[in-house]
Amino acid sequence: MTTLDPVLPIALSDEHVMLRDAVRDFARREIVPSAAQFDESGDVPLDTIRKMGEMGLMGIETPEEYGGAGMDTIAYVLAMIEIAKADASHSTVMSVNNSLVNYVLYKFGTEAQRQKYLVAVASGEKVGAYSLTEPMSGSDAATMRSRAVLNGAGTHYTINGRKSWVTSGPVAEVIVLFTMTEPAEGHRGISAFLIDTDRPGFARGKKEPKLGIRASATSELVFDNYECPVENLIGEPGMGFKIAMTALDAGRIGIASQAIGIAEAAYEASLDYARQREAFGQKIGQFQLIQQKIADMKTRLEASRLLTFNAALAKMRHPRYTTEASMAKLFASEAAMFITHQAIQIHGGMGYSKELPLERYFRDAKITEIYEGTSEIQRLVIARNELGLR
Repeated sequence: MTTLDPVLPIALSDEHVMLRDAVRDFARREIVPSAAQFDESGDVPLDTIRKMGEMGLMGIETPEEYGGAGMDTIAYVLAMIEIAKADASHSTVMSVNNSLVNYVLYKFGTEAQRQKYLVAVASGEKVGAYSLTEPMSGSDAATMRSRAVLNGAGTHYTINGRKSWVTSGPVAEVIVLFTMTEPAEGHRGISAFLIDTDRPGFARGKKEPKLGIRASATSELVFDNYECPVENLIGEPGMGFKIAMTALDAGRIGIASQAIGIAEAAYEASLDYARQREAFGQKIGQFQLIQQKIADMKTRLEASRLLTFNAALAKMRHPRYTTEASMAKLFASEAAMFITHQAIQIHGGMGYSKELPLERYFRDAKITEIYEGTSEIQRLVIARNELGLR
């Protein structure tokens, strides 16, 4: 497969280049050979994920004192692209650890919470999960039915309820949970908690049989009189919605990067195929309809890259970057679907076969339009911010 090093809108430091090249080499050597096998089986590639942790990829932006690599958002985007290009499932686990769990703990956690939980997740010692969605509560988080009730002594919260579509749910050891503490307050009544999965009252529900990212396990979580110590409350009571939305801004940059990686793999495979495949006495790349596809794919890929690096820079420079993150996630995810679809068309019957990874890229790309907020939600976020609506 050809490797493209596009001109980026920023100058990469030597550290950025070294990281990108090291991750690219690791992904080709350790992830690519087994990606199809894990996709077929649905098993979580924990051994490879642990190796990613040893490389610092599970806590790229987390300071070194808390087990991370202490790098910036540009480094995170570069690494996510390379991992996603090799296998989207690996990048999904990486995204949740970095963008959601680590981000929440570092930004909103106490020093004790950081020492006990952040170090373990950022170093890759433990897998983290972020649990917001419920069977009857998706984009409308204020309708969640799970409850956390503070006991009379004020020592712990008793949590009951069922969460759904939890990425890494079947294997996570540390979970950032959002649940209602004051139902009458709507979204202002949501609080955030750190969940130890080895405590009584916690159970993992059914594992979801998914279209794509099959080696990134997703499941329900069940809480049955789970006693959560008050010291595991993240932030103040009622801050959960703010924490969740702030984390999703960071998460959307990760998903945009994932979409770029998937799209880049599909595009590069299509370039190689168009140069080699012959039909009607010439390379198919000489046909204008194939050239049109290549042009459209390349343009959307590079536009996605520009929007995503712009969002990364916004995150590094400004406290609020919601619009930039949503634009990057929206455009890159839809570009990934377009590019993987065109890649299958270019490959014809071979693109539909599991002998090539094109059909896996296509299946994996779809989820980028859904999680961390659907494309429809991204459009609402962007428009409301531009119109000054709240």
